Parts: sequence; C-alpha cells; structure tokens
Amino acid sequence: QVQLVESGGGSVQSGGSLRLSCAASGLTDSGYCMAWFRQASGKEREGVAFTDSDGRTNYADSVKGRFTISQGNAKNTLLLQMNSLKPEDTAMYYCAAEFSRCGIAKSLRSVYFHYWGQGTQVTVSS
Repeated sequence: QVQLVESGGGSVQSGGSLRLSCAASGLTDSGYCMAWFRQASGKEREGVAFTDSDGRTNYADSVKGRFTISQGNAKNTLLLQMNSLKPEDTAMYYCAAEFSRCGIAKSLRSVYFHYWGQGTQVTVSS
C-alpha cells in the first residue's frame, strides 16, 4: 500500500522560497515515478513537476527555472524547492506516485497518477 504525506507548505511573500517534502511509503526501489500537482481555488488541478526512479524530470512551463524537483537523501522522500514565488503559485500542492504508466505520466496529467497525498497549502502574498 502506497502512502504519501506532504509537508512544508506555508505563507510567504512574493519573491520568497519554500521547500515542500513528500514522505512516501510502499514504493519499490525502481520503476516508479512521482510528481507534484497543485490546485488553486476554483481551478482544475495542474501538474507542476515530474521525476522518475531514473532521475528524469519534467516541469510545467509556468515554473521552469523557479522550481526544482528532486529525491531527498532519505529514501522515498520527494522534494520541491520553490524559489521566486509569485501570488499565482498560491494553491494546495499534492504529491502523486505511479508505477505502470510512467512514460505517459511524464506529461503531468493527473489522470495517469494512481496514488495521492492529502496536500499542503502554499500561500504567496504580494
């Protein structure tokens, strides 16, 4: 059973930084992929950043150059370093994982991810 628990959200001023963490349990050592998604109030969930067990990454255009996805030193920890935050980055951020559809899941469409965390709120004020 895969479980994902996000942490690290909070409130920050525009231009600031936050680092989100996702503690994952139940993942295999290889053949998986993970991603961060976000959902702002009244909007659809959108993909932010993707990585897989081989280290490949993909980012939404809106966060390229500002956000970095990585796997932490602790086994099965997913990180999202968010720099130069903007008010439009305000959203609930979710960690997601998948095993069997990682090739297509790289496209950052939520429908391809099976496992989800509960989310952590990020609020950026101007």
